[in-house]
Amino acid sequence: MPSEPLSALFAGPFALATLSALATPDGPSFPALVTPDGLVLDLRSALGDEQLTVRGLLENWQGVLPHLRDLAVDGTGEREPLADFRVHAPVEPRQVFQSGANYRQHVIDLHLAHKVPGDERPEAERRAEAAAIMDRRAAEDLPYVFIGLPSAITGPYDEVVLPAWAEHPDWELELAAVIGRAAYQVSAGEALEYVAGYTIANDLTDRAGVFRRDMPQIGTDWLRSKNAPGFTPLGPWIVPAASVADPGDLRLTLKLNGETMQDESTKDMLFSVARMVAYASQSAQLLPGDLVLTGSPAGNGMHWGRLLRAGDVMEGSIAGLGAQRTRCVAATAS
Repeated sequence: MPSEPLSALFAGPFALATLSALATPDGPSFPALVTPDGLVLDLRSALGDEQLTVRGLLENWQGVLPHLRDLAVDGTGEREPLADFRVHAPVEPRQVFQSGANYRQHVIDLHLAHKVPGDERPEAERRAEAAAIMDRRAAEDLPYVFIGLPSAITGPYDEVVLPAWAEHPDWELELAAVIGRAAYQVSAGEALEYVAGYTIANDLTDRAGVFRRDMPQIGTDWLRSKNAPGFTPLGPWIVPAASVADPGDLRLTLKLNGETMQDESTKDMLFSVARMVAYASQSAQLLPGDLVLTGSPAGNGMHWGRLLRAGDVMEGSIAGLGAQRTRCVAATAS
């Protein structure tokens, strides 16, 4: 749980969370309104629907948003301290769209780390080549989007189990856009109208599994490298898009055992949130509650030569969206 005042951890008058009572760990989770004073309101009772979920709210986002704003400020309904609840991933998406190679400096660093055998050119030359490629991509190319599994999602304070087969597990802090209404073949100019809000994702990756060794001509293997259970800590909550002044100017920071590893702005993205959402919608229909992860900035473990191991603690934050804290543990022998 966060130690800072909530008013310092999310922008705007409220955020949406999925919680369950600490006193009844086997009890049901429920959608909650979280306010900056550290109190939560059970939206099942407030909205008169015992089966309500955050995804259900998102399916009627335009209709329910004004009511949520009123609830955030009028003080009605029984409110309890957030500290009395377990925080889960804020939403259960049906689809997860992930982005690769979307931060300029990050991709340049990866280009240098994955040197082609036999390429003995000086680092400065290879860096300049990568920078030119990134500039051309931003101007002329399209985003790189692939599909993740909802089963990889876990809560923002849950432990992350490192599978025994994951040789080089790495962190990737990312801004995640949460879809608020069905979007299919929308333009970049209208794409943000389909975004209900934003949250934090840490899209863990086993670097050793990214490329197929048995069939290198196939290319990347995102199933194995990114989708182990718990490899996508999400949350702690969803901040409505109206409370985020500019998703293209947010600071992302990830600390490993207290040491800052990633510290970058979304200004370094090659493709904006709008372009990412629009691009994904050209091929697939985005549904309420779906996630569009927008890529990770420079400062991954491959850059530092330090990958994740059991006992490591990751603390990830994005300005105005909150913070998550996850501890890595080794998989138990089956």
